[in-house]
Amino acid sequence: MASGGGFRGTSAGQDVRFSNKDKKLMKSMKFPKELDVKVDMKKVNMDIMKPWIAKRVTDLLGGLEDEVLIGLIYNQLEQKDVEPKMMQINLTGFLEKNTSLFMKELWSLLASAQETQGGVPQQFLDEEEERLRRLKEQQEKLAVWLV
Repeated sequence: MASGGGFRGTSAGQDVRFSNKDKKLMKSMKFPKELDVKVDMKKVNMDIMKPWIAKRVTDLLGGLEDEVLIGLIYNQLEQKDVEPKMMQINLTGFLEKNTSLFMKELWSLLASAQETQGGVPQQFLDEEEERLRRLKEQQEKLAVWLV
């Protein structure tokens, strides 16, 4: 009787019928140019990014909060080397036509965040500055009104 070592032929990895589907998708899909930017995730403040990710995914899903999908995104971003194009392929089954838009927005924010001191995207800093400016204006109007 022949042992298992007697098999001949090719492995699944060598057989073209079982080639890597992700490689085919990488060649056939269109990716936003923003995904070409290398992001050092160690420089990004994920505590700031996570609420934005959860809100944006929920918005793109029409108000449906998908905790599994949000967790998947968090996990992919916590990997040592994040490959944005592969991430887009992985998310396409969930976000469908919105995947490219989401990845473009996310990657732009991450690229911005790695450039700032605290790892916060410049857009978030600008929005917070504007919010504080409006709040100060309201307080000044109230102070004048109360006097």
